[in-house]
Amino acid sequence: MTSTDLLSILPITVLVAWACVLLLVDVFTKKNKWLTPLLAAVGLCAALGISIAQSGNIYAGFKGMVVVDGFTAYLNILFAASGLAGIALAFDYNKRMGLDRGEYYVLLLFSISGMMLMAAATDLIVVFLALELLSIPLYVLAGFARPNPDSEEAALKYFLLGAFAGGFVVYGVALAFGATGSTSLGAILAAVNTGSADLTLLVIGAGLIIVGFGFKVAVVPFQMWTPDVYHGAPSAVTAFMAVGAKAAGFAALLRVFVAALPTLYQEIVPIMWVLAALTMIVGNIVAIAQSNIKRLLAYSSIAHAGYIFMSLVTFGQAEVAPDGVAAALFYLLAYAVTNFGAWGVVIALEKAEGKGLELDDYAGLGRKYPALAAAMAVFMLSFTGVPPTLGFVGKFFLFRTVLEAGFVGLALIGVLTSLISAYYYLRVLVVMYMRDGQPDVSRPVLLRLTTGLTAVGTVVLSIVSVPLFRWASQAVLRLF
Repeated sequence: MTSTDLLSILPITVLVAWACVLLLVDVFTKKNKWLTPLLAAVGLCAALGISIAQSGNIYAGFKGMVVVDGFTAYLNILFAASGLAGIALAFDYNKRMGLDRGEYYVLLLFSISGMMLMAAATDLIVVFLALELLSIPLYVLAGFARPNPDSEEAALKYFLLGAFAGGFVVYGVALAFGATGSTSLGAILAAVNTGSADLTLLVIGAGLIIVGFGFKVAVVPFQMWTPDVYHGAPSAVTAFMAVGAKAAGFAALLRVFVAALPTLYQEIVPIMWVLAALTMIVGNIVAIAQSNIKRLLAYSSIAHAGYIFMSLVTFGQAEVAPDGVAAALFYLLAYAVTNFGAWGVVIALEKAEGKGLELDDYAGLGRKYPALAAAMAVFMLSFTGVPPTLGFVGKFFLFRTVLEAGFVGLALIGVLTSLISAYYYLRVLVVMYMRDGQPDVSRPVLLRLTTGLTAVGTVVLSIVSVPLFRWASQAVLRLF
C-alpha cells in the first residue's frame, strides 16, 4: 500500500479505527456514560480536520478506485459536521428515552465512514461497498429503541427495502460491467466515447442504479419507507439519517452520472425529469395531511429530495452541469443546517412513548418559550424558501441552474410546490403563536447550543452565501 493509498482513505481509516477503539473503551467505562460520546466527537473532529487539510489537494488511491478531490473533501466535511450535530442531539435525548448505550456512537461512526467512502468512490464496486457500510449501521440505529414496536418495525422495513434496493444497485453494476468491461467510472466513460460499449445494456444498468439510489435518497416512487422509518426510529437517528443518507446517495448519483455517463444524457434525462417532478409534487401534497411532526418532516424530506434531484437533469450539458452539481452541494449544506435545527426543536418537545410529537403539542410555544419558537420559525421559513434564509438561497441556485439548462416546466413545478409547502410549514407557526397551550420542553445545554447555532447559521450564512457557493463550485471542478 503506497502513501497515496493511505492518504485517499485517511479520514475513513481514522473513523473506523476510532470506532473499534470505542467498542473496547465502552466495555470498561459503563459507569461514565459521557465518555463514549465525547470520544466519538473527538474522532469526528480529527476526521473533520483531515478533510479540511485535504480540501486543496487531489489524491488517487487503490489504482484509481478511490479519489480525494474537492468534491470528496466538501462532502467529508459535511458528513463529519453532521456527525457532530447528531451526537449533540443524541446525548441528552438518549438518556431521557432510556437509550443511553455506547454502541449508538460506534454505529454512528461506522455509518459516517461509509458515507465518506461513498463520496470518494470512483469505481462501482466501491460504491456498492460504501452503500452497505453506511446502511447496515443505520438499520440497527433505526431499531435502537427496542423493545419499542414502532422502532423495531422501522428497522425491519428499512432493512428489507434497503436490501431490495441494494439488489438493484448490484444488478445495475453488473449490467454496466457487461456493457463496458469495467466498473471504473473513467473506463466506462472511455468505453462509451470509443464506441465499444453496449449502450442498451448500459442504459438499463444506469436505470437500475437510479432505482437503487432513489430508495436511499427517498425519491418517488421509492419513498414508501420514509414516513414509517422516520416516525418509528429514535428522533436523533432520524435527524442524522435525513441528512447523511441523503447526502451520500446524491454524492454517488452525481459522481456516477457526471463522471461516467454524460453521453447517455438524452436517454436518462426524461426519467430524471419525471422522478424530480413526482417527488416534489407527492412529497409536498401528502405533507399537508400530516398532524404528526415527524411524519410531516418525513414528507418534507421527500420533497427536498425532489428539489435536489432537479440538479441531475443538467448532468449531460457541459456548460451547465458544473453549476448544477454545485447547486446540489450547496442545497445539501443548507438542508443539513436547517434540518438539524428543526429536529433539535422536535427532540426538545418529545417525551417518552411518542408523546409530544403532534402539532397540537406546539400550541403556546411562542409565549412560553419564545426563543425556541423563533428558532423553529426560522427553520420552517427556510424549508419553505423564504428570504433571508439558506433555504431560499439554495432554491434560488437550483432553479436558476434548471432554467439555464432549458427545463422551464420543471422549474415551474418547483416554484409551485414550494408555494404548496408554505401551507404546512406555516401551519406550525400558526399553532405555536396563535393557539393557547402549555408545552413541556426539555432544553439541556447541548440541545440549546445546537438549535441556537443552526438558527443563527440559517440566517447569517444566507447573507454570506456567495463564498459558500463559490466553495461548492470549486469542489466540482475535478469532476469535469
